Amino acid sequence: MSRYTGSIWKVSRRLNYSLSETGKELIKRPYAPGMHGKKRIKAKDYGLQLQEKQKVRFTYGISEKQFKKIFKDAGKLKGIHGEMFLFLLESRLDNVVYRLGFAKTRQQARQLVNHGHILVDGKKVDIPSYSLRVGQIITLKEKSKDLIIVKEALANKLNRVDYISLNKELVGKYVRIPHRDELLPNIKEQLIVEFYNRK
Repeated sequence: MSRYTGSIWKVSRRLNYSLSETGKELIKRPYAPGMHGKKRIKAKDYGLQLQEKQKVRFTYGISEKQFKKIFKDAGKLKGIHGEMFLFLLESRLDNVVYRLGFAKTRQQARQLVNHGHILVDGKKVDIPSYSLRVGQIITLKEKSKDLIIVKEALANKLNRVDYISLNKELVGKYVRIPHRDELLPNIKEQLIVEFYNRK
């Protein structure tokens, strides 16, 4: 399954979950799109597990294939599988670029990375899925600081988190691994573990 490129707002309404983490999508129409959107059907176990998986997958904007691979990789790490999974997703370069405020959305952040605007430890990295390590430095190319989308995003000062720092010179740093309570508080990652571990 390829990466979804359609309307995030529609998906947010269908899942009854703000993929932008702002809640804006659900203010005006807090129900699923379509003629029967207001009639939400209570999901059973499998449906709940699938829904939770979709919430996280669409939040980070990655394909099912990538999502499943990261889940498997998380299982090889020491710690609680679900939490390790979220930590790996959060350490992706496109996500950190978004968290730094260089882009308004993860999709924009992915484009910045793809187009070579981002440096990691002074070297260009154009792979959105690149997994950052604690202590690594993330910056924009000098010319890229003048991009309109970057200036607009920085002006908003959204999505900033304590485990990633940014100074006045726009030098970002992946300071530490985030705590679980700093990530997607409304997500029950154990349901995702159950989804992939079901027989």
